Amino acid sequence: MIPDETGASSGASPSTGPLKAPTGVLGDGSGSSDQARQVPKEAARRDFTVRLAELVILIAAIIGAIALGLGITEYLGEHPYVSAYIVAYAAFRFADLMVRDHAALGIDSQRFARRVMNELPLLALFFAAPFERTFFGGETPRWLGALGLLIELAGLWLALGARIQLGFFSQAPSDGAPAVLVRNGLYRYIRHPIYLGEFLVVFAWPFEYAAPLTLLLTLIAGIVVIRGRIRDDETEMLARLGDEYAAYMRTTDAIIPNVW
Repeated sequence: MIPDETGASSGASPSTGPLKAPTGVLGDGSGSSDQARQVPKEAARRDFTVRLAELVILIAAIIGAIALGLGITEYLGEHPYVSAYIVAYAAFRFADLMVRDHAALGIDSQRFARRVMNELPLLALFFAAPFERTFFGGETPRWLGALGLLIELAGLWLALGARIQLGFFSQAPSDGAPAVLVRNGLYRYIRHPIYLGEFLVVFAWPFEYAAPLTLLLTLIAGIVVIRGRIRDDETEMLARLGDEYAAYMRTTDAIIPNVW
């Protein structure tokens, strides 16, 4: 048998032409179709949740604009500690964006959805405290408003200071490089000073209105949320750092020295 120019044997059976690309997956395809149906459902549910959260935030902004038109500036002038809290909180949110790790500022749809949803409990808190004071009547003692401002400033110092230390003592690991465990500064005493600082900032708000019910709800909700975040973070860190982080956990407390 003499090979032809294509390298095929001349004695072989005649060719039927080139093979065609497959047009589908063998089998009934039920698994892939179910998955295809599930993905749009999840995307639609997430899209609806984000739109609902945006609507709530928009309505809150509209109500705030109406309040400005009704003379809220006069109210804030008569309540300097409330005004100081709001100014400090705005500065905190801006500063937090400036010092936050750039890798955590991605704008993918899921992360954006989480950011939007995280604003809703804050709006509920900022609504609940003044509403409770309006319902029960009376004015907040000035010393209590001052105490709330001091608690907020302590929280700002903790959260921003810890985030700055986190960036100063470590750098984002490159692909394949192990994470860096920071044990200096505030992290020498507690493992999650940022969470403690953020909680104090939120916890201080009910003091501005002497709102005990809102304060209690904030305390309970804050503990639940922080416990969940700590559990998730430490599970991830143990997976990444192993025995090194386990030893760090044995020598430090989570957010309150000698307590928790």
